[in-house]
Parts: sequence; structure tokens; C-alpha cells
Amino acid sequence: MSHHIAGQSRHQSTLFPELMDDFVSEDNPVRVIDVFVEHLDLLDLGFESVNPKATGRPGYHHNSRS
Repeated sequence: MSHHIAGQSRHQSTLFPELMDDFVSEDNPVRVIDVFVEHLDLLDLGFESVNPKATGRPGYHHNSRS
């Protein structure tokens, strides 16, 4: 059985890199892309595994050939 590994928050400090804000300036266009993507309604766009299951695990793409 595969185990889902959750990613780290972009706002959480880590050893390398410390914070995304340390490497991306306030006026960098990537910030616009980040805000845009965060506001997309993935369920309306046809993504089926957006809502977590009753067990609390978030959905993820699963390759059935494994």
C-alpha cells in the first residue's frame, strides 16, 4: 500500500532554503502566479481528488499500473 507524503508549507522555515521570501523578491512575477493558482477552484475545473476522503487523507493521482 502506498503512503501519501504531505509536502511542507511554503511558509514553514527549513534549513535549505530557509524561506521562499528570502529568494523571491516582492515584485517577482512568480508571486502573481502563486496567488492565481491558490485561488483556482480545482473541483470546478474537473479534478476529482480535490476533497479529502473521510479518513482525512488528501487525494492524489494514483497510477493503477504500480
